Amino acid sequence: MSNELFDEFPDISTKQWKQLIQFELNGADYNDTLIWKSNDDISVKPFYNADDVKTNLQALTSKENSFNICQTIFVADVNKSNQKAKKIIQNGVSYLKFIIPSNTISIEKLIENIDSKELVFHFELLFLDASYVEKLTETLSNTKFYIDTDIISHLCKTGNWHQNLQTDFEAFQKITNQTNTILINTKGYQNAGANMVQQLGYALAHANEYLNYLENNGVQKPLDAFIFIFEVSVGSNYFFEIAKLRALRILWHTLAKACKANTTCTILAQPSKRNKTIYDKHSNLLRTTTEYMSAALGGANTITTLPFDVIFKKSNSFSERMARNQLLILKNESYFDKVSNPADGAYYIESLTHQLAEKGLNLFKEIEQNGGILKLLKTGTIQRKIKESAQKEQEQFDSGAYTLVGTNKYQMDSEQIKTAIELYPFVKTNARKTLIEPIIEKRLSENLEQARLNKEK
Repeated sequence: MSNELFDEFPDISTKQWKQLIQFELNGADYNDTLIWKSNDDISVKPFYNADDVKTNLQALTSKENSFNICQTIFVADVNKSNQKAKKIIQNGVSYLKFIIPSNTISIEKLIENIDSKELVFHFELLFLDASYVEKLTETLSNTKFYIDTDIISHLCKTGNWHQNLQTDFEAFQKITNQTNTILINTKGYQNAGANMVQQLGYALAHANEYLNYLENNGVQKPLDAFIFIFEVSVGSNYFFEIAKLRALRILWHTLAKACKANTTCTILAQPSKRNKTIYDKHSNLLRTTTEYMSAALGGANTITTLPFDVIFKKSNSFSERMARNQLLILKNESYFDKVSNPADGAYYIESLTHQLAEKGLNLFKEIEQNGGILKLLKTGTIQRKIKESAQKEQEQFDSGAYTLVGTNKYQMDSEQIKTAIELYPFVKTNARKTLIEPIIEKRLSENLEQARLNKEK
């Protein structure tokens, strides 16, 4: 666009804007009145301009973000899962994620008669078995697929390795040599209450642990032969979440370039469970919609559906269809996939991206200086930091400063939910011996919901 269109408007400096605002405040302090600080220790100002973007940040993608729509299937019954997969493909899904609970599941039967030409398969294995992966890769030789065997994520979630550190990493190396993909599952950090800077710093340290192992243990292929996939949870802080995904791309590009690894950052995003509720359940549709939008505008390659009642209801066709349609509307009617890097040039988002990337990088450096993420998990440092962040957010929810409509504000007091609960929606306790303290995911509204359930007749 020609600058001649704007020649008649004089440039106004940041100082001039502040002076005008200060005048309008009638003596109130500018910083105290109009600047607020996020839980990530980022100061948010009332206006942004070119002065706030010191560097030219790019989302590091070169074409329109034609994101895949993903749906997850837990494979309890192979035949039923196969039939369900066929049906949801017809309804607009282009990326299938299968959760495989044991090595007795037949992949041949699972994908039988499924046309895989335009599909991406994703297998999350709840076990570690290199021989099973070898058979799986042979079966899927002519398809595009990813395998999730993130042993560090398993350690964080359960508190234990599958077997032990050495054996798990040896199996991890065999599997990655077969698949050329390494998946970094960071959803647990966000769902447990980690702030965005922590999510970015831990994601980078998490990935670096794998880079270090491959580099130091005679990897058969160059590091740039491996594709790194980051699985992330997206919360409701709309612009911050857009900036978080963009910052992740920048941080990975920085680390991968330094390590001579593949700088391509593939992002698989899903709405957070932390802010979802069992009361006024349809409000979850509004929450997931903004989270889907943040993921799309932030440049996620694939977005996974999250049904509005997934917290307390078993898999059902209605809520799954609603979740798919949310993404189909954003993609096919709102054209969210037609623009390259839509957030580029937005001063506010560019500023947030720069600040999150800078703080995330500083945290990553601090983790590495102190021995890496595995050492800090063993000492409990990571868990303590996440608990501190989660407690701060919990206090904001309990005081009403953080609102979940229909739960801690604007409740429908007459609502009865007890008879509709099919799945236990709260943190489950299972006393057992663990190597480290697990990182436990917990929703903000759990305590309040339990109190309300106890009052139901």
